[in-house]
Order: sequence, then C-alpha cells, then structure tokens
Amino acid sequence: MNTPYPGFRLPSGSDSLLPFCGEIGASGMKMNMMKAPRRRTEIKICGITRQSDAVAAADLGADAIGLVFYPPSPRAVSIEQARELVSDLPPFLSVVALFVNAEPAYIAQVLGALPIHLLQFHGDETPEACEHWERPYIKAVAVSEQTDLGACSRRYRRARALLLDTPAGAIRGGSGKSFDWGLIPESMARPLVLAGGLNPENVGDAIRKLHPAAVDVSSGVESAKGIKDEKKIAAFVRQVNESET
Repeated sequence: MNTPYPGFRLPSGSDSLLPFCGEIGASGMKMNMMKAPRRRTEIKICGITRQSDAVAAADLGADAIGLVFYPPSPRAVSIEQARELVSDLPPFLSVVALFVNAEPAYIAQVLGALPIHLLQFHGDETPEACEHWERPYIKAVAVSEQTDLGACSRRYRRARALLLDTPAGAIRGGSGKSFDWGLIPESMARPLVLAGGLNPENVGDAIRKLHPAAVDVSSGVESAKGIKDEKKIAAFVRQVNESET
C-alpha cells in the first residue's frame, strides 16, 4: 500500500485544489472560483556528503537534499555515512535517494536503513523497476536533440516528475554543464525538475523561462566535488526566491 511522504511538494493534477473566495453582496453569499496560485519553485541540493552541508542546506531554505547511492560518483555516500547525514535534520526537509541501475537488494537495504522520502532513478530503469518500491519517485532524463520528452512523460506517467539533466557520459549527473533549454517543450504531461549546470548566476533566468516545479543543484554550489559552499547555497536560494517576486 502506498503511504504519504512529507516534503518535496511536486504538483500533480490530482493534488491541486482550487480555492474558493466568498463575496458578501446585497444578494447574499456568492462563491467565486479563483485560479489556484502557482506553487513556488522548490529547491533540492544534491550530492550531500557532509552533515554540516545537510544542515546548512536546510537552514538556508532548501526543500530537499539528495544522497547519491552510486559508488562511481565522487559524491557517493555509504549507508553508514547517510545515516549520520540525516541524523540532525528538521522534520519537513525531504531526503531523496539517488540510484543508477542499482541492484534491487541494495535499494531495499537503503530503504530499510534510512528515512527516505523520495526515490530518484538516474539510470536506465524501466517504469516497472521504479514503481516496484511503491514509493514516490522521480525519473531523470538526459536531454539531447534525440530525446522525446513527450514519450518519456507517457512512459513514466506515475513519476512525480521528470528530472531533466545534461548527458554526462559514464558518471551520471553532477557534470556542471547545462543543456539546451530550448529542447524542452512549452508543456509537459509530468511536472519538471530542472537540473544540469545550474548555479546562482543562471537559476533565476531558468525559472523565469521554464517555470519548473523544482530546481536541482549539485556542483553549482560546491567549492570542491562533494563539498558544498554555504555562501553559494545562500546565493542560489536567494536567486530562486527573487525570480518569483
């Protein structure tokens, strides 16, 4: 049975509610249905390897942190490291577990040991493999001119969102390079999480152009691979917030 998980509030068609505003006039109570306000763009800081960085991300306004369970990545963490990383987080910060073509036994081990709110599949996982865990998940898609994002949206129709990233060769994600945002259609069937080369200098422009549900940053707020920079995180969060005022 699926169970609700807090945090990382990605919008979906069934989750949106239209607020009602009542007006009192001479003729009595009149209900006007209003357009639902757009949710603010949420922020995920990925590739966390230190507890101090996890706490800083939470304190500075991130909605989620990403833990990489992919050994080839320079930002990979073990289950033991991850347990320490999440030990002092606030209650409504979501923890996202990133896997790349992981063995089911390993995914089960992670889920059994840690309070994971959302799964992120960054490899060649099928929809069936993603859905097997009966947990909310997002599916990463490497975007190129050959990518059919409409087909991806239909294929992973049960994903909370598609995370659009830069093709990065053998090491999935964390390349620090952006892709051509012009390849993203104006409308998609699934919510969009934008990744790939984001940083404090370009994230505001990305939000104004693409209006993603969330943005995902890793190398763009680092001083070294896996080492986050508090000033860069603060600047990134500030630019996200200012882009929506």
